[in-house]
Amino acid sequence: MIVILKKGITQVEKDKVKSFLKEKGFIVKEIVGQEDTVLGAVGKASIDIRTVEVLPGVSSVVPISKPYKLASREMKKEDTIVSVGKVKIGGNRVVVMAGPCAVESYDQIMTIAESVRESGAVILRGGAFKPRTSPYSFQGLGEEGLKLLRKAGDAFDMPITTEVVSPRDVEMMAGYIDMFQIGARNMQNFELLKEVGKTGMPVLLKRGLAATIEEWLMAAEYLMASGTDQVVLCERGIRTYEKATRNTLDCSAIPVVQKLTHLPVIGDPSHATGIRDMVAPMSLALIAAGASGIIVEVHNCPECALSDGPQSLYPSQFDKLVHDIQALCPVVGKSLERVPRAAEAKKADDNADASSAMTVAFQGVRGAFSELAAKRSFDDNIELLPCHTFADTFDAVSSGKAKYAVVPIENTLGGTIYDTLDLLAMHPEITVVGEALIRVVHNLISLPDAQLSDIKKVYTHPQGLAQCRKFLSEELPDVEAVPFFDTAGAVEYVAEKKDKSIAAIAGEPAAAYYGMKILRENIETDASNFTRFYVIAREENAAVYRSEGKQDKATLSFSVSNEPGSLASALSVFSENNVNMTKLESRPIPGKPWEYLFFVECGLPEESVFEKFVDEMKEKTVSFRLLGTYTSAR
Repeated sequence: MIVILKKGITQVEKDKVKSFLKEKGFIVKEIVGQEDTVLGAVGKASIDIRTVEVLPGVSSVVPISKPYKLASREMKKEDTIVSVGKVKIGGNRVVVMAGPCAVESYDQIMTIAESVRESGAVILRGGAFKPRTSPYSFQGLGEEGLKLLRKAGDAFDMPITTEVVSPRDVEMMAGYIDMFQIGARNMQNFELLKEVGKTGMPVLLKRGLAATIEEWLMAAEYLMASGTDQVVLCERGIRTYEKATRNTLDCSAIPVVQKLTHLPVIGDPSHATGIRDMVAPMSLALIAAGASGIIVEVHNCPECALSDGPQSLYPSQFDKLVHDIQALCPVVGKSLERVPRAAEAKKADDNADASSAMTVAFQGVRGAFSELAAKRSFDDNIELLPCHTFADTFDAVSSGKAKYAVVPIENTLGGTIYDTLDLLAMHPEITVVGEALIRVVHNLISLPDAQLSDIKKVYTHPQGLAQCRKFLSEELPDVEAVPFFDTAGAVEYVAEKKDKSIAAIAGEPAAAYYGMKILRENIETDASNFTRFYVIAREENAAVYRSEGKQDKATLSFSVSNEPGSLASALSVFSENNVNMTKLESRPIPGKPWEYLFFVECGLPEESVFEKFVDEMKEKTVSFRLLGTYTSAR
């Protein structure tokens, strides 16, 4: 059952409710949600719920209909975020776990760990105990393999996960690993589930070869009832009549499971397909279906692998896959989980102002698309600082009020945001350290009790009005469209006015933040509406964010002399050094009429080439400034 507590309940009253339920034989878990605090009570005991409803501090009691109680969405409406070391799985993140099928040697695991970490993996996988169909196949290195895996994880600052196959190994393995993995063959090994659950550690639970979704969730229930609430589900393909692939990857299970449970679900395309060339497309299919991540096998020499070589990606294939996932993330409303190396984070933090360590600024009010970009660029621990103008946002970073800021640079429909370019030129102490991409989805938002027929005026930013012109003309032809300074600000205005006759056009986060209702979803005329953001910081704070991915892009600015061929001469340096220019803009230089500053975005070649390129640019320009190097949001 779910015991919903009154908002004003005292700690004494809460403790009495817990004690009452425990005395009756229930396992009790407290869940603090965004709106309510509830107690989940599960077990074999039977009780008249009216005896609970009359207890002081209890608002209501709701029975749980599903056989899996702790894992059900009825128990907990908000998504569970599972923490594995510094990595968080669930919510709006996409986590990439990678490594070899089996740990074979020190050199092998260290080489692969370094490679996958550089490409963007944040959790290292590798088998020490290998349950194989044939008793004559390689069974793993056992505890020695765990030691090697731990060394690799520590060396490259990655939490590690590996499969446990025997209850007697649980205690020993817990001292080496960060996350247990329950394989498909052991999904219903209930004694193993109990022992692993007792540790309270994170667990990756793979779906059985022929398990139904309910059986899968019941296995998760065993883990949770035994003591851990940190469970990640993994769809790895099920056995069907089809022989063309190793298994049949059930992508449809992802959205089904997400409706039934609050636990995060990821996918394993390597074991699902058993074929290297199918891993990448199936990985993207899993992310498109809503998965919170993937776990894939990577080997530096798959043809020599002692286990599952044919399905293991080459490091170069894995690197491309991570970039493809990064490009897909904005489409599904998520961001790729990035975790900086500990040494790099400490170096940057040693130079940072401690008071601004967790503060990220953005332009706009709460619920703005810029806030969404900030949340997807950082973890949940940040403190958000709304700023009235773009200039205020830059000033917050410059003065140390914020360690970072997220500012828009370009929209696919509206073009370049020139205020950002001009402010970058005015702040030489600020550098670009990252990039984020947000799909702009507009919604018609009103008071909770309003209906479409009530609306007489609609407020939003002029670009929002333009981007939703077709909806407004066809669905609301008699409604007055009123320009407003900000999309999220329009929602705040409607909420304050408490007038059912007015509505706003903005994103879903704004509706959620101000407690408003979405009358119509996705009302923009063009679905290919994306905004690209820069993540900016003072140079001394740049190292942490830049350490989170492989830098492949640069932004720079320069000016040239007022004479024939000067611009062409500067631009020729790009082609001569094979540096790909992806964006070129010009802006007037304040105080110098008819003189211009040129802004360029380009690919980032290897270090020696880029140093030569920069030296040549400085020779052929009057002024040159590298505005930042970063990982592109492709």
